[in-house]
Parts: sequence; structure tokens; C-alpha cells
Amino acid sequence: MKKILRGLFYLLLGISALIISGILIFNLYYDLLNYNAKKQLFEVKILTENGFTYRDLNKNGRLDLYEDSRVPLEDRVSDLLKQMNLEEKVGLMWHPPIGVGKKGEIVGKPSIETMSFSSNYDLVVTKKISHFNLFTIPKSPLLAAWYNTIQNIAGQTRLGIPLTISTDPRHGIANFLDNKLLESDFSKWPEPIGLAATGDSDLVAEFGRIANQEYRAVGIRTALHPMADLTTEPRWARMNGTFGEDADFASKMIAAYIYGFQGEKLGPQSVACMTKHFPGGGPQGGGNDAHFHYGKFQKYPGNNFKYHLIPFEAAFKAGAAMIMPYYGIPTDQTSENVGMSFNKEIITDLLRNKYKYDGIVCTDWGILQGMSFLGYEIVEPKNWGVEKLSIGERIKKAIDAGVDQFGGNDNTDELIKLVKDGKIPESRIDQSVRRLLRAKFTMGLFDNPFVDEKQAAQIVGKKEFVDKGKLAQRKSIVLLKNYRKPDSSYVLPLKKGLKIYVENMDRQIASTYGTVVDSVCDADFAIIRTRTPFVPRNGDMIERMFHQGDLDFKDPEKSRLLLMMKLKPTIVCIYLDRAAVIPEITAHSSGLLADFGAADDAVLDVVFGNFNPNGKMPFELPSSMEAVTKQKEDLPHDSENPLFPFGWGLRYRN
Repeated sequence: MKKILRGLFYLLLGISALIISGILIFNLYYDLLNYNAKKQLFEVKILTENGFTYRDLNKNGRLDLYEDSRVPLEDRVSDLLKQMNLEEKVGLMWHPPIGVGKKGEIVGKPSIETMSFSSNYDLVVTKKISHFNLFTIPKSPLLAAWYNTIQNIAGQTRLGIPLTISTDPRHGIANFLDNKLLESDFSKWPEPIGLAATGDSDLVAEFGRIANQEYRAVGIRTALHPMADLTTEPRWARMNGTFGEDADFASKMIAAYIYGFQGEKLGPQSVACMTKHFPGGGPQGGGNDAHFHYGKFQKYPGNNFKYHLIPFEAAFKAGAAMIMPYYGIPTDQTSENVGMSFNKEIITDLLRNKYKYDGIVCTDWGILQGMSFLGYEIVEPKNWGVEKLSIGERIKKAIDAGVDQFGGNDNTDELIKLVKDGKIPESRIDQSVRRLLRAKFTMGLFDNPFVDEKQAAQIVGKKEFVDKGKLAQRKSIVLLKNYRKPDSSYVLPLKKGLKIYVENMDRQIASTYGTVVDSVCDADFAIIRTRTPFVPRNGDMIERMFHQGDLDFKDPEKSRLLLMMKLKPTIVCIYLDRAAVIPEITAHSSGLLADFGAADDAVLDVVFGNFNPNGKMPFELPSSMEAVTKQKEDLPHDSENPLFPFGWGLRYRN
């Protein structure tokens, strides 16, 4: 026995030694990588020539055309392009995530905690990448400090090409991933589907202007939104990021959104919009999302492919600076069933040739390979239709299709090899690099990429912005049902001071409207917040963040809610991140509200009459799951006898 224990002890000791050695080697590798990267950096000097002050980005001691803000755009682009080597050109064509330290420090090693898969130095200096998106971020002053530091590092590279930083939406109370990955201290607004529920395009434009200011305060210059997709398939997990199912209505909202972020045209005060997901990601087969292999096929049983292009046409007219195709395969709409970014008929024939779009086309994230950490794949690749191709072959196919940039990946070496091997001409790389450089120059990043760190705290979360977000939350709430009592009066709004039982709501906030009791039996009214049901998935990291599957409440939760409604008059507010099937809840509730991202006080202000609801449904609510399955994925307004139709919404009588 002693020999066995001694053997186990030495085995554990050996394993521990291997782990410690691995960690030491890992740390040594990245320390050496960062050290070598720092050796390549050179100080940027501010020089003056004939009374004109400029940043000497290429450190040659003289004013180059691309450093001169007085020179026409195309001349600046051409001058810089001539000076770039292949590695620098290729670096522009990647748009991976980048990590931010918790205290605003530069990230020197990969870290799951900061969602960093490479060191900051490796990405910027070694791989020469200059477009990045952010996941987890610290408070705005710290983020602004990190941004200035990383821009300073970029400025010290050979040509001083500035970075462009992007993000997915961060202003929603319940962002589309519904977790802490996209948390921020920005003002809080309803999700885009909630902005649609207000029906107010002026409000949408105002949101864009406010979000623009908060983004720019911390250095974010590209919005990986809006979504111009149409939610013609009610089970789709991305519904809350859209403006609903009606193409004409969504078009007005999309145009206002882009105008708010970009202004009349792209310029130094703009945040560029990467409008997605061309040519429309809504008609997902069976409602399964294209982030996952089982959702790779988009379906068009109603032969309605063109309908989904209408909001994108509005985006083009509004000057959308960038376009992102979706992952899905447009089943039988082109001669080849491959994902949108690999599909030449979608990118070149339709987008470039028919619509004459000459802006940036960036793929959705991870179409070449999945996301790995220390050798373990934590997110599967979205290489639909080209699974059997190598990474290099996928890169070539996407570039041949017409894309300019790859989101989420950083396979610079593979693309460099393709060019050196003669499989992709450098002239084709130059086409994309020109588009990418134009955006940087137009937004003024070459002239002054830095932000005022002191101003960041004053702009982000500004009281005026927060108050307008709160008002928008209230405007977005839809009153679906208000029970009419035998005396012809209505249940809602409730009178203040009643005894109330609440669920999924802050009791302290609720106590300012009524007396909160612990048991529904002791209450005059129950006020319940709930959400559209979903079927949990247990796959990769991303899959666990998406709400998919059936839309109806199942037992025991449905029976529990219905029992409560029998015991006491119950007001239900349901968060609709997707359409919900709620015929029984509708029938037995005394009042029914829909929200699309609203704080508890916003909901209670409507319930107690401090705010008269005026939101309208931006999509139908089906009457049953049978009706859902009978719908055609690509058709709007086709739910059989919908419980609540598109445009439904009640108000209180004055």
C-alpha cells in the first residue's frame, strides 16, 4: 500500500512539475514575443513644415502625402499604399477580438478572463493588424486610457497606421448575448426591436447620435450593427437585434439608425455602421441560428428572397460604410450552396454589381476556423458549405467572392502565403486595402486617433443620455391586454398603495409603488416579469448564450403561472427577445405587457399609470406552436390567426 501511495505521490508531483513548467514556458514565450515586438517600435514625433504641424507616422523626418490632412483622400490612400509591404497590407484585412486589461492595462498574454486570444503586441506589432472588436471591457475612463495606449503602440510601428476599434451593441439592458460579455457603463436603452416598437424614427436617430458620442469618447469608431434582417421566422434567436418583420417599416428605422451614428456622410465625427447580415439572415430553417451547424441553411419556401433585401437598400441610400454578410447558406438561391461570404453571386454579383456598393465588406466572425484557447476549441467554425476546404482555400474563396476583411480570425500567415504562391494577386489585396484605408482616413484616425480620457467619464453615462434612454424604455413597452371589468372600467393602470406580490423584480423599487408582500395570497395584485421560453442548449460557449427552440411555456412553469392568476388578479410583463406563444397567459391575466429591454421602474411606471403606453408590436405573436411550424421562414405576416398582429398596441383612456 505504501508503494502505491508513494507512486501516486510521485505521479502527482510529476504532473504538477509539468504544469508549472508549461506555465513558465507559456509566460516566457509571451514575454519574449512582447520584448521582440517592442524592439520594432519607434517614437512618433510631431513635426512642423512650412507652418503645418503633422504626425511623422513613418519616422522619415519629412511630410508625406498620407500624413498631410490637406491632401485629397485618394492621394493620401495611394501614397500610403505605395509604402506598404505585403505584410502590412494583409494585416488590414483581419478584424479579430482584442483584450483589454481590467485596469485598462495592455494585455500581454492570452486570457479567457479578458477574452484575449493573443497579446496586444502580437496582434498590433507582429501581425500588423489594425482593426479589432471588443468583448469584455472595464469602466470607460480605463477603456479610454487603454485605447490611447494601444493607439500609441500602433503609431510607433513602421508606418504608424492607426487602429479602428469596434463593438457589438452595448446600450441594451438585455444585450443580444444576454450575459456580461458586452456589459458597459453606457446609457441604457431598449433593444433595437424595442426601438422599433416605439415607431419613432426620430427617437432612433437620437439614440444613434447619443451612442455615437459614448462610443467615440472611449475610442470605438465602428458599430457592428445595425441588423437589417427581417424576423419573418419567429423562432430565430436574433430577433431582438432587428427592427421587426415588416420590410418597409424596418427600412425607415435602419436609415434613421445609420444617420444617427454616421451623420449625413462618413467623417471625423462618425461612428461607421457595419450593417448586417446581408442579404438578410432572418429566414433561418426551422428558426435555428446559423452560428451553429444545425442552422446553416436559410430557407425560402415562400420564394421571398428579394423581400429581405429591402432594408439593405435603405441602408445603402443612408450611406452604410460597411456591410457584413451572414453565415447561412441561401438555399437554392444561387448556383452554389455555400455560406454568404463564400458566395460570389451574393457578394460580387448582387452586392457589388447590382447595388454598386463599394464600401467595406467584412465577413461575420469565425468563418475560417473556430475559436480556440490553449489548443482547445471553444467555438466551432462557421465554414458552411466549404467544410472540406483547407483554411487557405477558404480564404481564397471568400476573397474571390468579393470580401475585404475577415471578422474574428487572424490568419495573416495563410493569406501572405497565398499571395506569395501566386494564388491571389497582390492587386486584388490592394483593392480591399484601399477601401479599408479610405474609412480610416475619412474618420480622421490618421490625423488624431486619440481621445480625451478626462472627457470619457463626463460623456459616457451622462445624465441627459441616461434620462433619454429611460424615456425610450417606457415608450417601447406595448400594452397587449387590459381586462375590462363588469362595470366597464379597466384593470390598468393600478392605483398606488395596493398590496402587491412581485416576481423577477426588485422589491425595493416595487415598494415605491405599493406594499410588497411575501405571498401572492396576501396581495391585491400579482405583478410578474417573465420572458419568452427557450430550450437550453449545451454546446460550445456561444451556443449557451443563444435562446432557441420552442416559444411556448411548458409545465410546471405554465401551470404555476396559471394557478397564480386564478388566486389573484395578475399583471404579466413578458420580455420578448423572440416571439412567444402565450394564449393561456393572455386569457387568464388581468393585464399583459410586452417589453423589449426595460428596467423595473419603467415597467411599473406603465403599470401604475405614470406613463401611458404607446408601443406597437413590431412582429406578430402566434397563437400556437402549430401555427409557428406552419409559417414559411421567409414570409412576413403569415401566422395563422395571430394572437396579436403586427402593429397591435393599446393605450389607457384619458
